[in-house]
Amino acid sequence: MPKINGNEIRPGNVLEHNGGLWVAVKVDHVKPGKGGAFAQVEMKNLRNGSKLNERFRSADKVERVRLEQKDMQFLYETDGMLVFMDTETFDQVELPADILGERRPFLQDGMTIQVEFHEAEALSAALPQKVTCTIEETEPVVKGQTAANSFKPALLDNGVRVSVPPFVGPGEAIVVNTETMEYAERA
Repeated sequence: MPKINGNEIRPGNVLEHNGGLWVAVKVDHVKPGKGGAFAQVEMKNLRNGSKLNERFRSADKVERVRLEQKDMQFLYETDGMLVFMDTETFDQVELPADILGERRPFLQDGMTIQVEFHEAEALSAALPQKVTCTIEETEPVVKGQTAANSFKPALLDNGVRVSVPPFVGPGEAIVVNTETMEYAERA
């Protein structure tokens, strides 16, 4: 595995540190008036979710880990675990349901998502950036409310509330950005 200097750490990098796999969440480069510069790195453990703040000087070397990414199909949820299947080898992998966090409701049966592996261990999963959902209920259009950027609340078929433009009504399919959890466009 490649070793990188402490000042080369960027958010999203996966590092092997203190015997664990950590993802860099936030990186601040600090240049104090006295002493050498360092990178203040906020890291999250990929295995247990614990957080750690660590200082790395430019002379410090850390192992950067490359994760293998595979597209896998979501099959079902059982006992708080999500079951995914490799569409090429038909191998099944289980991941905890809380790995998707607040984006969990956007996971649909048969959806293909990206699962990241380190050696043979599944570590994380990422939903597609855009998902199509149906509006269950929303307020009716108020005549004359045509001001730019006026949005109204809507409840989606998966139970998530989003803001939608006034011209969108119940029963319509819309595309939702899973990263920002906001309305993107009509489907």
